[in-house]
Formats: sequence, C-alpha cells, structure tokens
Amino acid sequence: MRTLLVSLTRARYFQTAILIVSLTSAAALMVTCSGTTTPMQMNNAMGTVNVSMSDPPSCAGSSGTFAHVFITVQSVMAHTSATADANSAGWQELAPQLATQPMQIDLFSTAQTNCVLAQLGSAQLPAGSYQQIRLILLSNTPSAGSATPATNACAGNGFNCVVLNDSTGTIHELQLSSQDETGLKIPPGQIVGGPIQVTAGQSVDLNIDFNACASIIVQGNGRYRLKPTLTAGQVSPNNSGISGQIVDSLTKARISGPVLVAIEQTDSTGIDRILMEASVDANGNFRFCPLPTGTFDIVAVALGPNNLPYNATAVLNVPNGQSLGPIPLVAETGASGPAVLQGFVTATAGTTPAQIDAAMAALQTISVPGGTTRQLSIPLETAPATPTSPAQASTNPLAVASNTACPVGSPANANCAQYTLVVPASNPSVGVFVASGFTYSVPASGDVLFSVDAVATRPSSGGASICTPAEQMTSKDVNGQPLKVTPGTITNAAELDFSVCM
Repeated sequence: MRTLLVSLTRARYFQTAILIVSLTSAAALMVTCSGTTTPMQMNNAMGTVNVSMSDPPSCAGSSGTFAHVFITVQSVMAHTSATADANSAGWQELAPQLATQPMQIDLFSTAQTNCVLAQLGSAQLPAGSYQQIRLILLSNTPSAGSATPATNACAGNGFNCVVLNDSTGTIHELQLSSQDETGLKIPPGQIVGGPIQVTAGQSVDLNIDFNACASIIVQGNGRYRLKPTLTAGQVSPNNSGISGQIVDSLTKARISGPVLVAIEQTDSTGIDRILMEASVDANGNFRFCPLPTGTFDIVAVALGPNNLPYNATAVLNVPNGQSLGPIPLVAETGASGPAVLQGFVTATAGTTPAQIDAAMAALQTISVPGGTTRQLSIPLETAPATPTSPAQASTNPLAVASNTACPVGSPANANCAQYTLVVPASNPSVGVFVASGFTYSVPASGDVLFSVDAVATRPSSGGASICTPAEQMTSKDVNGQPLKVTPGTITNAAELDFSVCM
C-alpha cells in the first residue's frame, strides 16, 4: 500500500529538494489527460498543490512475493466533474514538474519522514469541488523524445516493474493498460467522505492510497499486470492517523509471524470495504496516516509459528487521531493451520467467453450495537511453508481469462479461474471504541461461517465495470450448505458466475 498526499494551500511552498512551481501570473494552464494544454483565465480562488507519497505496503518483507515494486509517475490530475472522461476539458495538473522530470518510486522503500515516502511536486489549483483524481504513469515504451527518469531501476524491463523476492532478484516488467494515457482512475465512489472541497484561502489535503499489494495480477503466461486499487480522501497533514500494536492475548507479546492490519469503512450494503492494509513492524506496531476525517474499523489477522492461526480481531468506530494501544488476538489452540476457501469464478458474454478481473474478499458477519449486523472484510493471508506443508497464498486480484480449467457444471462457453483465500478458522473478536476504554468480546464458539465476494472489472481498463451486476457473493459451499470452515482444511465454495459481461 502506498499513499499519495496532495496538500492544497493558499500560499505554501515545499521545503524539499523538489522544484516548486508557483503560478502567479494572469493565466494558468489547463491540461487534458492526452497531454494538450489550453490557456485558462486566472482567478483569485487559487491554492498551492503539494504532492507526496507515503505509507508501507502489506506484502513486503522476507516472506512476501515482491522485494520491490517500481512505478514511474508523470502526472497527477483532478477534475470537478464526476462524469468527465480522459478527453474532457478541465483536468487540472497537480504536479507539472513531472512532465519533464518523471519520478520513479519504489513502493516498498522506507518512508523519508513520518508517513512520507517521496515528494512529487507542486502547482496551483483553482477553488472547486474535485470529484475525480487520476495518476498517470510513464509508458514502458515511451515515444521518442519523451522525458524519462535519470536512472531506471527496471534495467531494460520498461519503467514500471516488479522485483521478485527470489535468490537473484528477478525483474519483470509491470504491464500497464491505459494508465500511461488515461491514468489510474479514482472515481467519486472511491473518494472517502465525498468530493475534495477546495475553497479560497484555505488549506486542503488529499490522500490517495495506492494499495500495491492488491494491484498486481500474475497472469497465466507468467507476466505481471497492474490492476490499480486506489482510494482517496481529504485529510490534514498534521493528523496523527490511527495506530496500535498487535499482541498475543495471553502473553501480551508481539506475534512471531505474518500479521496484517486493515482499515475499513462500511458501505451502503453493510459491508466493510478495505481502504488500506499494512504489515506490522518488528514490534507488532502499525500506523495508518494520514487519514480522512471520520471513523473507521480496524481489522487484524495473524499466523504464529508453524502457521498457528489467530482469530480476526476488530475495533469498530475508531475516530481519526487515535492510538489504540495493544490489540489482542486469540490463538486457535490446537489448530494445524489456517482455513482455506477455494472456488471458481466464471464469466460469459452471452454465448461467448468473457475476460474479467475479479477483486476477491472473504467476509465474516458480526453484531454491532443497536441490534444491527456488519460484514467485515477479513485481510487475506499468506501461509509460509513449514517442514510439513507447502506455502499457501491468497489469490487476489484474480484474472479470469481462460476456459482450460473450468470445472464440471460450469456455464457453457465460460472463462474460469480458481481462487484461494487463506483465512482464520475462528469467529472474530470485536471491540467498539470509546475514549474512556473498551473491551473485546470472546470469539464465539460453534460454526465458523464465511461469505465470498467478487467484484468484476474490465482487464486493462483502470477499473471500469464490465458485468451486470458487477458483484457476486455466496455464503454456500459446493453442496449448497452454509460456507463453514475448519482449521487446516480446504472448503470449496459455490461457484460465482458472471453471466452478463460485455
């Protein structure tokens, strides 16, 4: 996960080594995503735009697939219209310096300062209500004369690449779709708290989260493709975010194994959607910053030595700016390993196969104060190899692009792909935040039930919808029974069929 922080102020300048451009003449530039510019009359409602990148990913570390993920940014743009497309007039350039000095960034590198990975640039922005953001990457095969980074860590594999966490550090080009032309899209539905409001004489900060770990698809041909997972929200650069420490409920010590923490918000259907994910540090600490104003749910999972699973633990309704202290996770004593959900996603376009990308989620239902329920998105785990078992990794996102592996009973003329989701084998523990202190519920005994959710998008489109409906969910196994999991066991979920895809 990486975060872009866009700070809009009336008259502030970066105190970094990055070139600062202050547009104080009578005219400014209005830039379209296609790269053309037209003059725009200056007005008094202008602010300064400062762009930076921050926050660590959740799939880094010695057990992760990737050692580095490099992207090269050549533009960041914003628009006041929710329906503007890439060719619409009115796109505002937030970092014009990048046009001549594209910046290659390792999304897995260490932050330069608290929450800040790298400063990207500065510009002025007219006042308005900004409803779309786009991040434009440099093409892996730029045209002759295009500006490129002074150094290229991709070493002949384009300008966007992944470096595998193997013995030789193998480099693979990270294939783009339309990102080098139309940009990585953040539409209104992915801007937390609504449009970004820029008013005259006030400071506004925009946080863009680039979840690198959920944005890379491994294709059947062994190549790596970027499927962007992005969110944004208006924040304050001085807000401390939300922090805490994940510990074992009995020993109160950090958990020796992979620990994931997600920050989530509930949508209109009652599902907690993951906004950001992070791995804890060596002491079990995590921090999400900067964050939009509002309340959030924190959900943590872990695997201990020999892949001993822990329950998911959630803290609900946490306001920005809180330090939660120790968050206890309960070990599933006697469990031989985590639970594994497997199933197939299929896609058809009438009588022909369809190709889709599917964002997968595993959901557990909890009760919340007031007698309502909420479905938590459980962070998807990777179980390292042990002396008695191979490694098991969750497959998310999923490319559905072939009909060679369809199970018996699949729709005719469908493309199919099998997913694996590594999850806890126990029910969640839940605490509801109050400033005076709160406690966590004991994980409920009895059946451990899940639902599996898939959201389909068009491959190489930057996240455009392709199927109607765009989302499929099941809470049943292949035998039509409730989707119940047990430790160290594979449970096969009912098939998720997308049947009306363009």
